[in-house]
Amino acid sequence: MSRWVRFQSSDQRCGFGVLEEHGIIEYHGDLYDRPTATGNIVANGSYTLQSPCVPSKIIALWNNFHALGARLGKLPPSHPLFLIKPASSLAGPGQPILRPRAYSGKIAYEGELGIVIGKRCKDMPASGADDCILGYTCVNDVTAGEVLNENADFAQWCRAKSYDTFGCIGPAIAVRLDWQRARVVTRLDGVERQNYPLSDMIFSPAELVSRISQDMTLLPGDVIACGTSLGIGSIKDGSTVEVAIEGIGSLINTLQACPGSTPI
Repeated sequence: MSRWVRFQSSDQRCGFGVLEEHGIIEYHGDLYDRPTATGNIVANGSYTLQSPCVPSKIIALWNNFHALGARLGKLPPSHPLFLIKPASSLAGPGQPILRPRAYSGKIAYEGELGIVIGKRCKDMPASGADDCILGYTCVNDVTAGEVLNENADFAQWCRAKSYDTFGCIGPAIAVRLDWQRARVVTRLDGVERQNYPLSDMIFSPAELVSRISQDMTLLPGDVIACGTSLGIGSIKDGSTVEVAIEGIGSLINTLQACPGSTPI
């Protein structure tokens, strides 16, 4: 199983490649169209990982796990329930989650599996959807909780989840991950808060890609965040969230207070 990453080297050069124990085997060309190895190895300690892809959109699922749905008293949906996070919400591994300047309320983490689209996908049948998946990554779907229901007439899912740096993705894209045997583990300041099996998903990755591709065109690099399960919680300023999935790695981000921030 290979793990694709994007990086910035110590000399400020940006690139991508396959992460190995000794460093990154660098590639050139198009990650989504038969890239070729350069023969260069970027040694450990000489690079900083970036978000492994740059999506045009992040599609975030709600109520996609049986355990959380049962806890909330929700029936399994007949079609994936989702919202869109813009590309501007993207944050990579190690980058801070920035508290919005005008918001002093609750901010929540949600550890999730992310599907990374590998080719243009529209009206794809479930039987062919796996061919549209490049691989899988970790996602922290960050939410400004008090914005969500600030207006009683309209639940503001998009606004609450779309602030800059609220779409944390990384550290790698794992190709051929056996997701059915994997678990999402989320730690807050080193304390485990989530540990749930991906086999509990209501809609599988192939089903999600197929169903959502009937609603919109999916483009290479787009990410579908598969939703979360039990254990969602709040992040205090200065606290660190780690989302780990065996085979992918650990996505680590710290909530940083914005200087001069004021209440809503």
